[in-house]
Amino acid sequence: MTPAPATAPAAPAPPVMSARSAASGGPAGAVLGPLGPLGPLGPADVEAAAARIAGHVRRTPLLPGLPAPDLHRTGRRLLLKAEHLQYGGSFKLRGAANAVLALGARRIVTGSSGNHGIALARLAAALGAEVTVVLAGGAHPAKTALIRALGGQTVGVPGGVAERDERARALAEETGAVLVPSSDHELVVAGQGTVGLEILAEAPDVETVYVPTGGGGLLAGVCLAAYGHPVRVVGVEPAGTPRYARSLAAGHPVRLAPGDTVADGLRGQQPGAVPYPVIRDRVDDLVTVSDAEILAAAALLRRRGIEAEPSGAVALAGAMRAGRGTGRAVAVVSGGNTTAALTSAAAAATAATASRTDRTTHATRTTCATPTSHTTRSLLEETS
Repeated sequence: MTPAPATAPAAPAPPVMSARSAASGGPAGAVLGPLGPLGPLGPADVEAAAARIAGHVRRTPLLPGLPAPDLHRTGRRLLLKAEHLQYGGSFKLRGAANAVLALGARRIVTGSSGNHGIALARLAAALGAEVTVVLAGGAHPAKTALIRALGGQTVGVPGGVAERDERARALAEETGAVLVPSSDHELVVAGQGTVGLEILAEAPDVETVYVPTGGGGLLAGVCLAAYGHPVRVVGVEPAGTPRYARSLAAGHPVRLAPGDTVADGLRGQQPGAVPYPVIRDRVDDLVTVSDAEILAAAALLRRRGIEAEPSGAVALAGAMRAGRGTGRAVAVVSGGNTTAALTSAAAAATAATASRTDRTTHATRTTCATPTSHTTRSLLEETS
């Protein structure tokens, strides 16, 4: 253990602790970012993110649970957090917007499985920024096409998520662009936590929240939002990529070989430095679900009229595996970027780009006024 300094620094804000840690008196460690210790994240960071991104994201609804005969498997009080209705088709816009707006980024690089890249490309188009998205092998071609239709640049790399993220870091260093990771960033995690804030505000009596888990940004964010609440937070991972379950069992982050799953957005190989300690010290349970269970959950959602991509159905699969509950539960439907939705969005983005070009040409001839925040929101809505 490193000896304490001769002069003790000012006491930091209380770290995030799980119910188990609090009961034992054991503190959680500071959350360490990729550039060094930035201090512990907490609920105040999520509140700040909510205020920052309010004009750029949708407050998505809580939808009633599944109709009979499916209720016997999921519990009669299950609600669905409809992040598939978010601009860009997934929760990813929240963390992306918080990071880009806080950093004032105008040249952005990221590594993404698709949805984070879509979110950043959408923001870049609205804010007049540039974005380059590095995609690993096996990335959904329709997601790649939408990123390009939104004006983003894409770079493909062989290998898995680890190789993708290494290339993104190198590219940011080479070009001087701002690196905005898909999950391993304090501002991204805080932005994703606004999903949890909305759940707790609309359903304060919720007893369990099921959260799909890939890189861990959404799960960590919900854990932050849930700090001080008695709600159980359950992370749900695909059985082929259980990086958080394996890491918590080992007591330290472990790196898995590239895995395969129908949930293409949840193929992370190792926990991030930012999400891991938050999840370690607050999550109540981690469960894994098979591809068959994920597809079954997606089919149930379709019968409910919800077109969720496989990654978006993972939390529901976890709730179904847990069986019927006695209290109110929420499963986060994290994304709706199916092939059909992506194709439609790409067509809309192409049309919106042409429309913006026409408006810009006309505006140049008549005025040099700076676009307002209303204009920015309108641009986001055009391809939602």
